[in-house]
Amino acid sequence: MTAFLIENMAPIMFVFLVIMLLLGYPAAFSLGAVGLIFAVVGIELGEFRPDFLQALPERVYGVMNNDTLLAIPFFTFMGLVLERSGMAEDLLDTIGQLFGTVRGGLAYAVVFVGALLAATTGVVAASVISMGLISLPIMLRYGYDRRMATGVIAASGTLAQIIPPSLVLIVMADQLGKSVGDMYEGAFIPGLVLSALYAGYAFLVSLIFPKAAPGLPPEAIGFREPDGGRGLWSLGVLFLASVAFGWLMMRGSELRGADYVVISMFYGILFAFFVAVVNWIIAKFTGFRFLSAMAQQTTFVMVPPLFLIFLVLGTIFIGVATPTEGGAMGASGALILGAFKRRLSFDLIRQAVESTAKLSAFVVFILVGARVFSLTFYGVNGHVWVEHLLTSLPGGQVGFLLFVNLMVFVLAFFLDFFELAFIVIPLLGPAAEKLGIDLIWFGVILGVNMQTSFMHPPFGFALFYLRSVAPKEPYIDRITGNRMEPVTTGQIYWGAIPFVVIQIIMVVLVILFPSMVMHYKGAVSTIDPSTVKIEVPPIELPPLDFGQPKQ
Repeated sequence: MTAFLIENMAPIMFVFLVIMLLLGYPAAFSLGAVGLIFAVVGIELGEFRPDFLQALPERVYGVMNNDTLLAIPFFTFMGLVLERSGMAEDLLDTIGQLFGTVRGGLAYAVVFVGALLAATTGVVAASVISMGLISLPIMLRYGYDRRMATGVIAASGTLAQIIPPSLVLIVMADQLGKSVGDMYEGAFIPGLVLSALYAGYAFLVSLIFPKAAPGLPPEAIGFREPDGGRGLWSLGVLFLASVAFGWLMMRGSELRGADYVVISMFYGILFAFFVAVVNWIIAKFTGFRFLSAMAQQTTFVMVPPLFLIFLVLGTIFIGVATPTEGGAMGASGALILGAFKRRLSFDLIRQAVESTAKLSAFVVFILVGARVFSLTFYGVNGHVWVEHLLTSLPGGQVGFLLFVNLMVFVLAFFLDFFELAFIVIPLLGPAAEKLGIDLIWFGVILGVNMQTSFMHPPFGFALFYLRSVAPKEPYIDRITGNRMEPVTTGQIYWGAIPFVVIQIIMVVLVILFPSMVMHYKGAVSTIDPSTVKIEVPPIELPPLDFGQPKQ
């Protein structure tokens, strides 16, 4: 019996951990308890030395000494301050007006703003709750199907999971031992493609079921010109001019991929903001405007979040700042933006700090528990057992990716993304590296897959967030005066299913088209390292002169 326990302690530990998690015990305490229990068992059986657990304090101190994880509280604080600063409300109102009477316009606005909030906040809860409070009543008011409305809001909020500066990408990079900047750059294009797929689904729904996603009625459209026009041509000209200016400024640049997009976007928003400010000054003193009201409003609303994107992602991509420093600048920018909008208060900062402290403590507790578990698991060569198990799967890289993604998809029903990142990723990374899989590509694939953990009925956290702000009782709409029916939990769950399918499609696309991620490597060197020769020229030293010996 003793020999059996010693030989199979790794799989027994793993099964024991899964049972504790399925019983509902918190992940941090389950990990720590399993690690300590089996460490004591191993000492008693003679598998470990009596002083085995003396290595534990150093591993726990390594968690506290991890500079990369410092970025998590900064990005969390930034997202929470932005959520309360009114930026989401301004964006949704303006972008919703911009799409106007187009069928599905509000759904497009939610996807667009969700992607923009994801690139500035990085916090799923903040995005889902903000859009649920602001957009859901408007979409219900104008006759949107409840499943369509709730699904697009929940899914767009989860874009904060994969679009940088995502918190899970920070954890993923740390667990895989890779650069956070590379992980951000690799996930940038897949995040934008996923946003486009969400918008494409909204387009199909509006095309096949027009009544499920109607456009706004003409009387609900604001920002009219004196002649009754909407001034969209002015906005179009400003947009094209900004794109052209950004392209001209980057014409001789050697940057490619996400770096090129973010830096050229920065030049474009500077140009648009300058034009809008000049237009505002001239209109204030002369009454003449060369930009329409819609163009000016859209510019003033779009510039702050876009500038924050550059402040955070741009500085990381071009190598000026580390992710921690980028997060600190983003948090400072969020405070400045809140003060500029006159929404910054002591109570707002206190709430943001408390929520940040809770999330940071949650992450550290899970990580400490994971270190306790991994100490014992690695001590019984559990990592070798997992590596052999995964690398021996039929099909090589393809078989490995299919099995791992299926496993993560199933586990996402029960575990949230932090628990998956701290428990599963350290076990999968070494096997993927041994199979020759690029770890940044692998991390982005799993990041998109783990995004489904927010959308899985009935345990998806995004669905819980939306349920907390969606109307549970009949109410009277404050604009139309009509009696509105509540949103049921079943409607929220059914609305999420198509977007879970889209996320699975996105996983397949990232696997089939790795170039969406691999652009982070930039230009590939054409130099063969085996042909490099380093020749050191001979050094001629002058003759040594020690002088005459002393008498």
